[in-house]
Amino acid sequence: MRVIASALLTLTVAGFASQAQAQAAQTLKVNYNLSLAGLPLGKADLSSTFTGPKYQVEGNVKLSGLVKMLTGGKGAGTASGVIAGTQLQPRGFAVTSKSSGDQRTVRMALDDGDVVEAEIVPPVEPKEDRVPVKEADKKGVIDPLSALIMPALASKSLTDEANCNRTIPVFDGAARQNIVLSYAETRTIEVPGYSGPVLVCNARWVPISGHRTQRPSTKFMQDNKDMNVWLAPVEGPRVLFPIKVAVRTMVGMGELEAANWSVEGDVKPASATGKPATKPRAPVQAGAGQ
Repeated sequence: MRVIASALLTLTVAGFASQAQAQAAQTLKVNYNLSLAGLPLGKADLSSTFTGPKYQVEGNVKLSGLVKMLTGGKGAGTASGVIAGTQLQPRGFAVTSKSSGDQRTVRMALDDGDVVEAEIVPPVEPKEDRVPVKEADKKGVIDPLSALIMPALASKSLTDEANCNRTIPVFDGAARQNIVLSYAETRTIEVPGYSGPVLVCNARWVPISGHRTQRPSTKFMQDNKDMNVWLAPVEGPRVLFPIKVAVRTMVGMGELEAANWSVEGDVKPASATGKPATKPRAPVQAGAGQ
């Protein structure tokens, strides 16, 4: 699995209560079922905590059944950073994955989206067809876990179709790729803990570097047009978060689908109440990307 700044406020006596509420921890927890070609594959759990503009994501994946017996596959990761208006500024990422007796750990430190340090243990094996990762490929990027958090566009409602149209520059410590999203449709869904509208976004995978050009799976994914992500709105931090991901693989359709959606603190799904859980922060102008 590849998966892995504080805001200083001047408080007045009159504004203390509302500012304290804005800094209270707010947590969104989503439990997912994994499947491949219609067969159960395992489970994934994600917990995203928002404290003012800061965020932290923790996730783990465990395969089950025969797949677990054959591969022993599991992984866990964490990521943290800041939401600056319509853009993420990741600060740290770490993930450890295990499969068939092998284990790999990736750690990254970032400064406003630029990788300042990265470590992979054991290192990725050199291959003749692997596209070299350039220093420029490590700038203005988002780690795979942070990429799950998608800030809403300034002045747009959370369910405005424009929120689908974005390019996410992802670097996982070994490979750089763009995930290009575009609006497909708006649906209404119901899962335990959430009932309401979701944006369905088409997705394309565009490799930049770190990938192997001669692998059949690389060309398959480059040409793959059968991928989409379903985004549910979360009013408190004004972000969208995946409630379903579907990706066509070489052996069938892989799906990550929420089995449960729960909130703690002031975070609320947009449809849970008729008004935002907290007053949205003033938008900050941000550049390209998210």
